[in-house]
Amino acid sequence: MTLHLLLLITGLGLLLFGGDLIVRGASALARSLGISPLIIGLTIVAFGTSTPELSVNLAASFNGNTEISFGNIIGSNIANIALIIGVSALMKPLVIHGIIISREIPMMLLASVIALITGMDAFLRNSHNVFDRSDGLVFLMLFCVFMFYTVVDVLRKREPEPLLSDAEMVSEKKNIRNIIVNLFIFCAGLALLVLGGKVSVDSAVKVAEMFHVPKLIIGLTIIAVGTSLPELVTSVTATLKGQTDIAVGNIVGSNIFNLLFINGICSTLAPIPVPSGGYKDLLMMVFLSFFLLPLCMTSQKTIRRSEGAVLLILYFGFNLWRIFAD
Repeated sequence: MTLHLLLLITGLGLLLFGGDLIVRGASALARSLGISPLIIGLTIVAFGTSTPELSVNLAASFNGNTEISFGNIIGSNIANIALIIGVSALMKPLVIHGIIISREIPMMLLASVIALITGMDAFLRNSHNVFDRSDGLVFLMLFCVFMFYTVVDVLRKREPEPLLSDAEMVSEKKNIRNIIVNLFIFCAGLALLVLGGKVSVDSAVKVAEMFHVPKLIIGLTIIAVGTSLPELVTSVTATLKGQTDIAVGNIVGSNIFNLLFINGICSTLAPIPVPSGGYKDLLMMVFLSFFLLPLCMTSQKTIRRSEGAVLLILYFGFNLWRIFAD
């Protein structure tokens, strides 16, 4: 038992370290090759913080552990809003500017509602609840639409772009000029992600079997929080620097990537069944997505400490209920 717990922690550590190496190496490599910061911000950094989720989901899907895959996607989104924004708001009230409210959150709401609808096939068309390949293609098309409007907004320079600011935060940490070194770092990060994904999923399955805990719960809690640590670090760092737009924009953007890109790719490659009780998690994700909007629009567009505490209570209360209910 101890061995599998250590392997699970090690696997999550490999995922985090590998994701960080990918962001650092690819960002520095892109700068060395003269690629626009716009492209870096909208692709490398945005994809980089979601690579742990992608690695775990692909490994789980191909190994047939679809409950972990589902739990990781939905659980990460729940943790991102309730846990990470809650922690960030407790540290410092989060002031939100217009672009997050006008573009990012509505897109997250749309993606969450579509995930709920496509995940309730038994109710809508009297079949098994599953994210099938057609659903995956819909998610990917919506993701392309989101990226298109994001690029258009940035090119028009209407307002500061959180993803670009996020890229600047990454580039401040380390500037590697040598292309060969950068390429090696990127490849090493990719290898660690693949290894970390396999180790995490395999050990999580063993832990679930030993403790007789459903794989869905493991995915919703340990795996989801573990793969969301890059978002937690980015949001906390941004909050401490007073860049609260990045703290919230990073979370909302990550949720969009998780649902539309990662879920889209994984369900296209291998359909992801919605496990028994999974509709509760989908409903909670949708509820939190809608709950976030008035938090950002009221109190002079500021998420206060008391509201952060409410988010944390919701997060821990929901997870305790899910654990003991099953």
